Amino acid sequence: MKSYFEELKKYGYYLIAEIGVNYYDIAKKYDISLLEAAKLMIKEAKQCGINAVKFQSYKAEKLASKFSPAYWDLNEESTTSQFELFKKYDSFGKNEYKILKDYCDTLNIMFMSTPFDFEAVDYLEELVEVYKISSSDITNLPFLEYIAKKDKPIIISTGASNLDEIYSAVEVIKKYNKKQLTIMHCILEYPTPLEHANLSKIQKLLHEFPSEIIGYSDHTKPTNEAIVQEVAYAMGAVVIEKHFTLDKFLKGNDHYHAMDVKDAKEIINKIKLIKQIKGDGLDLYLDSEKLARENARRSIVANCDIAVGAQITPEMLTFKRPGKGISPDKISSIIGKHAKVDIQEDTMLQEFMIE
Repeated sequence: MKSYFEELKKYGYYLIAEIGVNYYDIAKKYDISLLEAAKLMIKEAKQCGINAVKFQSYKAEKLASKFSPAYWDLNEESTTSQFELFKKYDSFGKNEYKILKDYCDTLNIMFMSTPFDFEAVDYLEELVEVYKISSSDITNLPFLEYIAKKDKPIIISTGASNLDEIYSAVEVIKKYNKKQLTIMHCILEYPTPLEHANLSKIQKLLHEFPSEIIGYSDHTKPTNEAIVQEVAYAMGAVVIEKHFTLDKFLKGNDHYHAMDVKDAKEIINKIKLIKQIKGDGLDLYLDSEKLARENARRSIVANCDIAVGAQITPEMLTFKRPGKGISPDKISSIIGKHAKVDIQEDTMLQEFMIE
């Protein structure tokens, strides 16, 4: 399996399917075990061309106070306590994630999981190539330091953050970890209205952190045209993360703003199209432009008959297509020289005609 950086370099984009804990509801829908549901989602993600799948590693008691209020759309997820919600979905631990990691390896898709406590950081160390850090931990500097010291590549989301908070997080990570960092623009609003997506922040991050990789972690509801992800990629976010489900109409948690298989395929197709349109940006003309370059450009052309030995003046010259003679940008080297041969009017000047 190619590494995260190798895949990103090869394809020019990297799509992460945030399975999170959505497999709990998929298991209920299909009446299968949690592991079978998680594997099914991994398999579907792989088949539609996704680069990586990501889970969430936590225990409710270590993540949230029992008095922590909800911050999501209660019409979509009715649980009013963070602790109660997380407690519903925290049964997996190291053994289960090891099974899922091994399954990902058989399918040649990257396994990731976001740790939410120190214990999860430790047991994920042998399972993940890349640590993904949640927006919620961007000011948890001791936690960032602990992860950074594991000396693995890091992807960090920046939802609900000011620029000074992002700088502080990056400073801590880079102090202990010299690998290229991936910084994800993110809006911590579930779901994110399109008018709140604020994709211009991607360009701000590109300007502020020119040595790092910039991406986008998306919480908008999918559109038929994948317009949000399309614009994000066009604006410079080469890593795209989005919640993933097999049924967007399931109630609860992260289904209602997730992409499904059809959405993922649309996102990938649009990104590939944008990549094709953007090109490589090299300061060279294309081979396909060669014919036009020769025939649509102009040459220095005799504006009258020029006798052999005559000194060439500006009045004797004009500029016409095609561009197969001496280029007009060489005019200063022609004026004042003498004709070596008789030059008929409307002839493109060539080097051998001039002394």
